[in-house]
Amino acid sequence: MGEKIKRLSLELTRIASVVGTRGEIKAVEYIYNYLKKVDYFIQNSRNLQLKDLKNDSLNRKYVMAFLEGKKASVNTVLLLGHIDTVGTDDYGDLKEYATEPEILKQMLSKKSFDEEITNDLKSDNWIFGRGIFDMKTGVASQMVMIEEFSEQLEKLQGNLVFIGVPDEEGNSAGMLSAVQDLAELSKEKGWEFIAAIDTDYMTGQYTGDENKYVYIGTVGKLLPCFYVYGKETHVGEAFSGLDANLLASELMKEVDLNYDLCDVAGGEATLPPISLHQRDLKTEYSVQTVNAVNLYFNFATHISQPDEVLEKLKQKAIMAFENTIRMLNENYRKYCELSGTPYKRLPWRTRVFSFEELYKNVKDEIGKEIDNKLETLTDELLKMGADDREFSLRIVQEVHKHYSDKNPVIIIYFAPPFYPHIFVEGANQREAKLLNAVEQAVKEVREKYEYKIIVKKFYPYISDLSYCSISKNEESIRKLVNNMPAWPKKYSLPVEAIQQISMPVLNIGPYGKDAHKLTERISQSYSLDAMPMILQKTIERLLS
Repeated sequence: MGEKIKRLSLELTRIASVVGTRGEIKAVEYIYNYLKKVDYFIQNSRNLQLKDLKNDSLNRKYVMAFLEGKKASVNTVLLLGHIDTVGTDDYGDLKEYATEPEILKQMLSKKSFDEEITNDLKSDNWIFGRGIFDMKTGVASQMVMIEEFSEQLEKLQGNLVFIGVPDEEGNSAGMLSAVQDLAELSKEKGWEFIAAIDTDYMTGQYTGDENKYVYIGTVGKLLPCFYVYGKETHVGEAFSGLDANLLASELMKEVDLNYDLCDVAGGEATLPPISLHQRDLKTEYSVQTVNAVNLYFNFATHISQPDEVLEKLKQKAIMAFENTIRMLNENYRKYCELSGTPYKRLPWRTRVFSFEELYKNVKDEIGKEIDNKLETLTDELLKMGADDREFSLRIVQEVHKHYSDKNPVIIIYFAPPFYPHIFVEGANQREAKLLNAVEQAVKEVREKYEYKIIVKKFYPYISDLSYCSISKNEESIRKLVNNMPAWPKKYSLPVEAIQQISMPVLNIGPYGKDAHKLTERISQSYSLDAMPMILQKTIERLLS
């Protein structure tokens, strides 16, 4: 089995399938044509399909294949993987060899790297190449599972579905299309998805970490944004205004890498929020101070829903505003003492709104006029092809522009993308069955191999797994939608379809190093022996 996975991994890697290119279609077609030769699909051709992505400008496709076990059951396991990769510009003068593993390793050996990479280049254990680790070895292992189980249908009490999708490294267009088709499939067949298994990459969590990890559940992600509106002034009258840069900097201090905002569940914590963007919105040089700044953060979740994250960040924004006002008054008082100027407390007061609150205030003032203006702006931005983040900011600015209150304020909103977290607690029969299946599979593999395999709660990297489940709490979804200006004209999720197929998730990935780097590589040990065995045994137990 390991040698077959290796061969398929190398063949898939040789197909350059950078996200957003025609190569994604070639990779999907390769998988389709491979499975088309499997006896089961020769006899059951309707169970192997090339599916179009919905509303995709590149006309991309994904592949779906499903096995129906001899022992009839509604229980269905989903195998999912992505066939796209990030770009290859990081390879520099070796770019043409990025997807040629054998040649690439020889060429990299002529370069200078640190001791660890140099030793791996000398070792026969490591295979280098763009996508070999993230995640073509994982996809190859799923293809082999489909082929293997197609010859052992008597072992399956239920059904096994495989999807190979594009665009995971982009906007998950492949998975979001597949989710809708999976919902239709489950309705048509009367199936119930009991678990989703991804085989995305797995690596050490710290320097020198030799542990191998299996993850039950996955991290989520929000992109909370802040529109900070101050009060402009001439630099010669600095204390007459409120510098938006100063307020934004205080907000950055309150949020960026603040451990208070780690999301803790099941004894595991997310990384704290980290800034992805901070920019003042002044477009020219002048001696007028900055009156508007935009910030946004990567906010990882394990258990907090969008409404809870919004409230946490609102409190941080209030604190930042209060700290700024206090600091300004202290500095102004000291300045007045130095300059012999009478001191009078500055007029600023703390004001923090969500986008939903801002919109309501403006709607109360001018009624449907704001909706007409937003519709016009939306059409312009869509024609321009504005980025999701820029689109969101422009909508916020437009709403604020028509607000009669021009005092300093912080507006909190969400921008795309949104990845729901999935916490598998064992709270229901499906979750308990998945936890037990993994525990038994890992136990069996530990008895055969000496790897130290650790089962953890949350896959720590953003992936398509997130779209296998979403909260059914209406208030949480409402808060997300009402505070995401890009929804639904620029961005949306098939919420009902995701809720329909909602299932616990698992990642059993190959082991390697340096995903998204020119030294991306896979370890043949573990990836081609223990990992496939854990995958196979888990599937068997879920469908037994």
